[in-house]
Amino acid sequence: MEFEIFKNRISKLKKMQLPGESAHRKLAPLIRINELSEIDMFKRNPEEAGVMAVFYPDENEETRLVLILRKTYKGVHSNQVGFPGGRVEAGDRDLKDTALRETEEEVGISQGEVEVLKELTQLYIPPSNFLVQPYLGLLQFTPKMVPQESEVEEILEVKLSDFLNDENVVTETLSTSYANEIEVPAYKLNGHIVWGATGMMLSEIRELLLKI
Repeated sequence: MEFEIFKNRISKLKKMQLPGESAHRKLAPLIRINELSEIDMFKRNPEEAGVMAVFYPDENEETRLVLILRKTYKGVHSNQVGFPGGRVEAGDRDLKDTALRETEEEVGISQGEVEVLKELTQLYIPPSNFLVQPYLGLLQFTPKMVPQESEVEEILEVKLSDFLNDENVVTETLSTSYANEIEVPAYKLNGHIVWGATGMMLSEIRELLLKI
């Protein structure tokens, strides 16, 4: 979709009701659905994080979304695809500030250049004990992105048309940090399988975008 068309349509999202958990569940592994139904996350005192889904025009004026492939490290989200973002730090004013700061640190998009259009539905991630607040943002120009060397293995610039293509909604058998050989719903984007919490948040975004 051409960015100018997308930009005009996406303004409708500001007044749209969030699909929330019903959208999350469409991309949630069965084991995660069962786990979330049994957990009282507030008793676990989760850490808070903010992430940003930024849409922008590429050099051909087509709309894209930025995701990142994280570095391999000792942790449950090692070498996984996610949104730019991270945990709250002491100087952050709020979770939106966290998401913007982390986006600038991880991919080089300046905080002041992103128009934050909508706060999306929070999502609790049991394996890492994080409560994540996603935001949807818009950038009016093609960014020159630079991956944060310590955190980001690769920046993924996903075409909106690929994200909305039903053929890229798949089921994969994966071994995870908490289970072996389980079937998970996922997206296939830029040659990567995107699942788990990121897939669940993308599901809400996709459901909103299909309505505009």
